[in-house]
Amino acid sequence: MREGPVRDISTTKARDRRVHMANERTFLAWIRTSISIMAFGFVVEKFSLFVKQLSYYLGKEASPPTPGYSSVVGVILVGLGAIMGVLAYIRYRSVERQIENDTYAPLPILSVLLMLSVLAVGLFLVLYLIHTM
Repeated sequence: MREGPVRDISTTKARDRRVHMANERTFLAWIRTSISIMAFGFVVEKFSLFVKQLSYYLGKEASPPTPGYSSVVGVILVGLGAIMGVLAYIRYRSVERQIENDTYAPLPILSVLLMLSVLAVGLFLVLYLIHTM
């Protein structure tokens, strides 16, 4: 007598592999995003320094360049990208365990962090553009 549906083990293993690979692709996407945020923060900080040095050497500024808002924002973005990378790894390992235990529950922390960093960059750029008009 047959009870319940019969599960094909090879199909189940293939599905599990696909789910694990999707989790890994998501992890790699978050890592790329964190690297992009860190690179943008580095560029913001160094470009500001370059512009200040250039204006100093062209004689438009009597005193040596001092760090401005962009230096602070650049450092914050680099730190935010690094934190995002660490959180991506923690999320990846957590989801890996949840997949194995069949108890997946999404956590929005990385999405919120990304949204906040994009908002911060946008606000900084708007304020900077208004200030330089």
